[in-house]
Order: sequence, then C-alpha cells, then structure tokens
Amino acid sequence: MRWQIVCFDLDGTLVDTASEIAEAANRALEVHGLARRPVAEITRLIGGGARELTLKLLARALLDQPDAADRVRPEHVLASMDEHYAVTTGTTGRPYPGAHHALQSLRQGGVRVACVTNKESRHAERVLRAHRLDGCFDLVVGGDTLPVKKPDAGVLRHVVRHLRGQAGRTAHVGDSRVDVDAARAAGVAAWAVPYGYNAGEPIAAARPDRMFESLDEVARHVLGEPDGAGVAAAAGAS
Repeated sequence: MRWQIVCFDLDGTLVDTASEIAEAANRALEVHGLARRPVAEITRLIGGGARELTLKLLARALLDQPDAADRVRPEHVLASMDEHYAVTTGTTGRPYPGAHHALQSLRQGGVRVACVTNKESRHAERVLRAHRLDGCFDLVVGGDTLPVKKPDAGVLRHVVRHLRGQAGRTAHVGDSRVDVDAARAAGVAAWAVPYGYNAGEPIAAARPDRMFESLDEVARHVLGEPDGAGVAAAAGAS
C-alpha cells in the first residue's frame, strides 16, 4: 500500500460545526452588549481556531459599535466564547457523510490516521467526543499542541515523525487553502473535499493535488478499492 498516514482537518472536513461555532460566538458577543453577527460572516472566519475567530469577530463588532470599545475587554469576550462553546458543541453540528466509516476503514486497513486542526485542543477533543469520533485517530493535533499551527510546515512534519511515516507516503485532507498550503509546505500530498468553509472561496482555487467528493472516496482510494480514483485537480496529482 502506498499510503502510510492520512491526516484530516476537523471543521468543515470531518464535521460541519459552523452553526454551533456561530451560536457560541454570538452568545459571547451578546453577553458584552454587542450585536449578533450573521452566521455566514462567522463561517468565513473559521479556520484559525476559536481564539482567532473571536478576536476577528470582536474587531468587526467594535467597528459597528465603537462606543463599546472602552468597556469591552478582549480577554472577557474570549472567556465567554470558551464558556458558550462548551455548551453549543455537539448541539447542531453533524459529521459529514461517511466520516465514521472512512476513518474506521482506514485504520482497519493498517493506515495511521490523524486529526490535525487549528482549533484549540480542548475544543477539538470536545467536538470529537460529541460526534463519537474520538476513538478514530492515532494522533490528534490541535492549534495549541505545538508552537506553530497550519499552514506552518512543522505541524504535518510533526505528524509524520510521531507516526513514524514518510512525507511521500502521507496525505492531508482538508477543506481550505490553509490545509493545502500546510500539506505543500510539509511535502505531503494535498487532498481536498469540495464542501466546508474556506472563507467562501471554492477550494479548487487553491489547486489541491486531488479532490474527493466524499470521505468514503478518500478511504477507497487509499485502500485501493474500486471507485476511489478521485478527481485530479492539477497536473501530476498524487
């Protein structure tokens, strides 16, 4: 088998978490007297972790309500986000079709499987537990696990080292340009799924090495089963 390791992004790749992230963020804003923001706006900010999302959202809120700048402290809004995200996790999000089956098939087939997300570890672990994905991985790397996070090459290089694989036999599956850039930086195959968030931009614009219509298709391709060829997104696709 060519592939030793397959890594998966979390939000927008394995689980559709946008609605529960948005609800937590809006509750955090409301606690501090700030207006709720559209779910679509919040969704476009997903990808850098809850802390980065909250700070970006707060900056936008204060532009609309500048009179609140003197009384709203970023650290207090971040604390509120932590509190409310603990409540909303697992309430409206859903694993994408085939997530459980694909992960289980890969591990049963002898492939080492990792979850690599920029979401802070405590949030990532809660999401995985809520959606019964927590037992599906050989390694979980959150946005605060290492000194760097995606798209820094060090993240996926850490995965390859930790799982004792080779970069040339590793693939990373994601839904965003951050994932594609992270894979390229680390010298692993950059694979993508066409759903997810990616700041509202089609993932094809990031030119992943390969596009897959579903997570089951990823597993079939890795395991050499029929109908798993995927769609080459660029010349010389892996």
